Amino acid sequence: MDGPPLAEGIAHFLQHLRVERRLAPRTLAMYGDALGWLQQMAADDGVPLVEAQAHHVRGWMVQLRERGLGPRSIAIALAAWRGLYKHWGRERQVAHNPVQGLRPPKAPKPLPKALSVDQAVALAQQPSSSDNPALRARDHCIVELLYGCGLRVGELTSLDVEAGPDAAGWIDVPDATAHVLGKGRKRRSVPVGGPALRALAAWVAERPALAAPGETALLVSRHGARLSDSQVRTRLQGLARDAGLPTGVHPHMLRHSYASHLLQSSGDLRGVQELLGHASITTTQIYTKLDFQHLAKVYDAAHPRAKRK
Repeated sequence: MDGPPLAEGIAHFLQHLRVERRLAPRTLAMYGDALGWLQQMAADDGVPLVEAQAHHVRGWMVQLRERGLGPRSIAIALAAWRGLYKHWGRERQVAHNPVQGLRPPKAPKPLPKALSVDQAVALAQQPSSSDNPALRARDHCIVELLYGCGLRVGELTSLDVEAGPDAAGWIDVPDATAHVLGKGRKRRSVPVGGPALRALAAWVAERPALAAPGETALLVSRHGARLSDSQVRTRLQGLARDAGLPTGVHPHMLRHSYASHLLQSSGDLRGVQELLGHASITTTQIYTKLDFQHLAKVYDAAHPRAKRK
């Protein structure tokens, strides 16, 4: 860490974190940097650290932002400062903790990542690398239901073959509707498109080759038991890799893609909210930003005045 040596009280606190709390070396390094900044800014302002008040700490937070630190780095600094004063409080070196109750600036929420329409279709058309026809049919069914219905991975793996009093979810094939139990144990029904129905029929025909006797789950592993969320993620990653898609494809990305593509085509925010099962419209509105990103890319690629240079 650059700067003057740390004061004895700060060095003692870091030693406590290293020996007694056994913090990881990287965490200790980040805390050391943050406490070095605190010491320097307090010295520049002529404020003894044991006399610092909340308004001083707020000012030092502003200085960190002016130095270009992001919300996450400031949050780590505040955690280090708060821990220091808590430690000093236990040792009766300070009467109060000036950092207590202060919150770091909110980090902007990153937009959910979605596949393009071409990428989603390529993934749905990518055959499984398995030699087992039942596993190939199952993997195809997984992709079609995730992308075609916008299901959460937990909703997908909870589907049963048939409706029943204990079934969390099922697909009514004649009605082309999936009935699922979503967040907050709220029921919702979503339409199932033709490609998903065909993939489902192909899988149901192969399912007896894998399913254990009496197993009610629609999707099962090669061992015959209900497929887990992590197994779905692993299969999806393999299919995405084989299809040449970007790394990091996961089940929720297909749900994001479902929502984004629906909104691009329909513009019906309320309808998309209902299909996704969002309790608040503000949660669904994030996809309007994805839609704008898509339009901005179209503009940049096609409009003769798009290039600013």
